[in-house]
Order: sequence, then C-alpha cells, then structure tokens
Amino acid sequence: MNFNSKNPFLNSKRFSSNTEPRTEVHQAQIIDYNQEMTVSGTINKTAILFLILCGAAMVTWWMTFNGINPMLPTIGGAIVGFILVLVSSFKPQLSPYLAPGYALFEGLFIGGISAIFELKFPGIVINAVGATLVTFLVCLGLYKFRIVKVTEQFKSVVVAATLAIATYYLISWVVSMFSSWTPVHYGNSMMSIGISVFVIIIAALNLFLDFDLIEKGAREKMPKFMEWYGAMGLMITLVWLYIEFLRLLTKISSRD
Repeated sequence: MNFNSKNPFLNSKRFSSNTEPRTEVHQAQIIDYNQEMTVSGTINKTAILFLILCGAAMVTWWMTFNGINPMLPTIGGAIVGFILVLVSSFKPQLSPYLAPGYALFEGLFIGGISAIFELKFPGIVINAVGATLVTFLVCLGLYKFRIVKVTEQFKSVVVAATLAIATYYLISWVVSMFSSWTPVHYGNSMMSIGISVFVIIIAALNLFLDFDLIEKGAREKMPKFMEWYGAMGLMITLVWLYIEFLRLLTKISSRD
C-alpha cells in the first residue's frame, strides 16, 4: 500500500519501512496489541505534545510581558525544534524522545512569536488559536464522516502545492537576503493576503493526509513508537497552520 504525505514529516517511506519488522517471527515471541500503533494512542500522544507545547509557550509569553527579552529562547526554540524534526524523520524509532523535545522547543518559539504579535495587535493570538482549532475540527469531521476522501489524486495535488509553497518561500528568502527585492507575500496588499489564504488552505488539506496516514498506520499494525511519530507530524502541521493564520490576521489588522 502506498502512503504519500507532504507534511515534511509524515511520508510513505517512514510509514512503510517501519512495517517490515512486523512480518518477521522470532521463535515464539508474540507481538500483542499494546506493542502496536493505534489511533487512540496517537491521539493521546498528540494531546501530550500539545500540553507540552502550551506549557513551553507560556514561558516565553511570560518573559515578553514581564520585560524580559524572549528572542534567544524564541529563535533557539525554532532552530532546535527544526533539528529535532530532521533527526526524527531519519530515525523515527527515536520519536518517543524527540517528539516531546520538539513540542518543548517549538513551544518556546510559538510563545515568543505570539507575544510579539500580541503586543502589536492586541487580541490577534486568541483569534489565530480559534481559527486553527476550528479548522482542525472541521477537517477532522470532514475526514471522519468521509465527506472528503483522501484519494491518490488528492494526495498528488496537495503534495505538489505544498512543495511549490516550500520552494517559493525558500527562493524568496534567499533572494531577499542578497537583493532589495521584496517578495509579493510580504506586506499587507490584497495579493499578499490572497497568498496567505491559499497557503492556509493547503496547510488545512495536509491535515487530511495526516489523518489518513495515522489511520492506515494503525490498520497496518505499525510499531508503537510510530504513535509518537504520527503525533509529532500532526503537531507540525498544526503549528504551520497557526503561524499562517497569525500572519494573515496581522496583514488584515495592519490595513485598518
């Protein structure tokens, strides 16, 4: 069975390669239910990661509103979080240790960046959180009741769009560093706002791919550590979605 996702984390190779040990029988060893990936187990671990992220975010949030410069833990959190994602993508068996670390350091980044935006645009964070939560619940409902079906064509479109966005962001960042060119997604123009809306839609569509991979991973009886891997991948998409909502609301607010 071929699984595809362009969450930079949940991908076919990881979810297929880790099923191989399940087909081997060594003497009389029995693999029981408690050693297999389940949807409920992944949900529980996602909740744990979410709580860790929120707890860490409160630290840099508190620092900002108490006159302490949060830039070091904010930037450091983003860098370390990214490194942990890369390591876990190559070593998914380490996810039970790396996933909580990712949530911790990414929380420092989220808390700091959120506080900075909140100081400039009061009320923007609660709106971004609410928009992210509503989007997640809507996508979950659409997937659960099979209103949206994750077909191979659906996967291909989402993967292609996600790659295009990542490539555009990377090229824009590199070019802007060495020239005076301003990328079109900067600022608060209608085109910039339109780009943000498009990116949010693609990020939301990635949630369907994440749900599909987690469900199929449980069905294929993957190793228990894949619950942490799946939960971490889902958190990556949610963080991306939240950041994009924060950027969109910032653009809209700055036009007032």
